Amino acid sequence: MENPTLEIQLKTLPELPGVYQYYDANGTIIYVGKAKNLKKRVSSYFNKTHDSGKTRVLVKKINSIKHIVVDTETDALLLENNLIKKYQPRYNVLLKDDKSYPWICIKKERFPRVFSTRRVIKDGSEYFGPYTSGKTVQTLLGLIKGLYSLRTCNYDLSEAKIEADKYKVCLEYHLGNCKGACEGYETEAEYSNNIQEIKEILKGNFKDSLAQFKSQMKTFAEEMRFEEAQKIKEKLEILENYQAKSTIVNPKISNVDVFSIVSDESYGYINFLQISYGSIIRSHTLEIKKKLDETDLELLELAIVEIRQRFNSNSKEIYVPFNVDIGENIKVTVPQLGDKKHILDLSVRNAKYYRIERFKQIKITDPDRHVNRIMSQMKTDLRLHEEPRHIECFDNSNIQGTNPVAACVVFKNGKPSKKDYRHFNIKTVEGPDDFASMEEVVYRRYKRLLEEEAPLPQLIIIDGGKGQLSSALKSLDALNLRGKIAIIGIAKRLEELFYPNDSVPLYLDKKSETLKVIQHLRNEAHRFGIEHHRNRRSKMALNTELETIAGIGDKTVVDLLKHFKSVKRIMEAEFNELEAVVGQSRAQKIYSYYHKK
Repeated sequence: MENPTLEIQLKTLPELPGVYQYYDANGTIIYVGKAKNLKKRVSSYFNKTHDSGKTRVLVKKINSIKHIVVDTETDALLLENNLIKKYQPRYNVLLKDDKSYPWICIKKERFPRVFSTRRVIKDGSEYFGPYTSGKTVQTLLGLIKGLYSLRTCNYDLSEAKIEADKYKVCLEYHLGNCKGACEGYETEAEYSNNIQEIKEILKGNFKDSLAQFKSQMKTFAEEMRFEEAQKIKEKLEILENYQAKSTIVNPKISNVDVFSIVSDESYGYINFLQISYGSIIRSHTLEIKKKLDETDLELLELAIVEIRQRFNSNSKEIYVPFNVDIGENIKVTVPQLGDKKHILDLSVRNAKYYRIERFKQIKITDPDRHVNRIMSQMKTDLRLHEEPRHIECFDNSNIQGTNPVAACVVFKNGKPSKKDYRHFNIKTVEGPDDFASMEEVVYRRYKRLLEEEAPLPQLIIIDGGKGQLSSALKSLDALNLRGKIAIIGIAKRLEELFYPNDSVPLYLDKKSETLKVIQHLRNEAHRFGIEHHRNRRSKMALNTELETIAGIGDKTVVDLLKHFKSVKRIMEAEFNELEAVVGQSRAQKIYSYYHKK
């Protein structure tokens, strides 16, 4: 190590939990990380070779290290999260504070108002949320308004002012939306009871409110107050209908946070569901851009801390797809079956849908990012050394053993480049020999590219199994291109990918984007090859005996066939009939040819 200061800092690091910060030569913080053991974790950056090029670049830029020792790993998680948000280091995943989420506020005042807000003021008021959707907030407020009569005015309803008749009831009272607390028509105890029920509903607990309304309805019915009983019945229906829509799992599952992750080469998508009394009361998906090829475990742990802070969650249990370490006071459950597994699967599905939607948006708004992501994914999936920006796919077509041809289609950045498509008529092979035909066309294609000094592809795909792949490899060997271009063979319904000198095929996920690109390539090669084969067969069908007559070309043959409809009628035609169609000179040649025979 060339930096003596850095070497001393490494040697003096404590073997305790904490947070470390890397600085570059300019004194700028470039990375923040947490560790159970600071000495071991930080030393690992310098005493081993990293697979990731990004990590190698980071290590080269580290000029000095600072660290903060904490009591527990939970403290380290929280401190790491806060430092990342504060300094936004270049090599950390991006975490942003988002303070624009709506809340439902129950104001600290006599006869509290209930309303939505995006500003949290620490004045003793109670806030529920934040909610990820304004629509959810409006639905809840609409439900509360339908169930309870609450005031909407901002008067100071102190006892003294009410007793002094300072206020008069407004239109809301006459419409039945408010019970007139401003004139003392409703007691504070009655109003407070409604507020308590509203708090339970906002927590997802409908049980107490349902029981309360049913009891009221029964009392009114017994007292023959049927009109009031009917109003309570309508409120019950509103509440039961809302509960039916929101309850998705076992009502016993309460006060639980659910987290799942779906990731690709560049991004991680972490879905969060908050469950209360069997209902999803919050759903949010966080997109995190990877900076140092972070694992799903690293991303999920970071996201859990961030999301729980952002949404002020105090749940004592979390459901996750694999074990995570986020603190001593939280129960971590990895569901295997039943209702718990069902809710985790739902979270995974939400993360996948969010990822798909983001892809659609990115494809429109940022096509370069879309292409870069697919290329990076293909590089990983197909075990390549570089991204396959230029791919060529070969397919043989010799239907019924006639007119053997081959097609070469070209994709650039994952899309067809039709101007670069080429077809080949097989010249050196007699009969239907797919292996020899493949060897010929691959040799001809790359011999020409080398002669013209044209760019070579990063990937060659051979439509066929091991035999076709071996034939193509012979040509690459002959041209000294073996190892310079990656080459794979596809066999049997795109289920198997064969590599040179590897008897075990690779199977791709049938839903992967890599497979979709390969399917598109193969379909294009097949279509282009069949089209050329069909054209050749059509041309051969017109190669009648007429074309063997000296001085008679394609246009003359077509004109004659259009007029006489068959070769037999042309053979039997009189001279003057032929002359009327093709002229004296050519009529004489055709008439003489057939009559001499």
